[in-house]
Amino acid sequence: MIEFFQRLYHFEELIRWGGLPVIAVIVFAETGLMVGFFLPGDSLLVTAGLLAASGYLSVTALLVCLCLSAIMGDSLSYAIGRRMGPKIFTREHSIFFHKDHLLRAKHFYEKYGSKTIVIARFIPIVRTFAPVVAGVGEMEYSKFIFYNIAGGVGWVCSMILGGYFLGRSIPHIDKHIHKVILVVIFVSLLPMAYEWWKSRKVEPRIHAD
Repeated sequence: MIEFFQRLYHFEELIRWGGLPVIAVIVFAETGLMVGFFLPGDSLLVTAGLLAASGYLSVTALLVCLCLSAIMGDSLSYAIGRRMGPKIFTREHSIFFHKDHLLRAKHFYEKYGSKTIVIARFIPIVRTFAPVVAGVGEMEYSKFIFYNIAGGVGWVCSMILGGYFLGRSIPHIDKHIHKVILVVIFVSLLPMAYEWWKSRKVEPRIHAD
């Protein structure tokens, strides 16, 4: 376990150490367990795609296995939210639980409704808590599973194939994985930065009233 955490943010090293099983566990835990908000989703998937382009991993196995992991992860979080109900919002902060993250996901859910389950897949932290909020809100399961599958498949395929085709089209890009990861991290944080910026613009008008 110590070795896992030592390698956690060294994506290429982590994948070469643990292979597909470790990637699948991380993808599942990031959305299936509320403590998984710190796990590296986007960056890890793009790195896996780059390594698949070099022949180290099977792109087909990655897509199938990780789509299933993502869908099962959201399903578990939905079940947790459905079981715990609104009382989850009274849970206190801890090392592995940040209520602010849950409230941010709630804000997204109130704004975008059921589509949050798809949108949140592409927003770090929010994707961890969005299915929990859907469960608390008692979203109809048939509707939830539709958006869960659409979001899970869309997220995994876009990240894996993005890395894969990047690796196939640009020679020796695997030697510059760290630069690609920095770009992925920057792009993945843009939606959160935009929401924060919008909230800052709204605040003065609220106080002025």
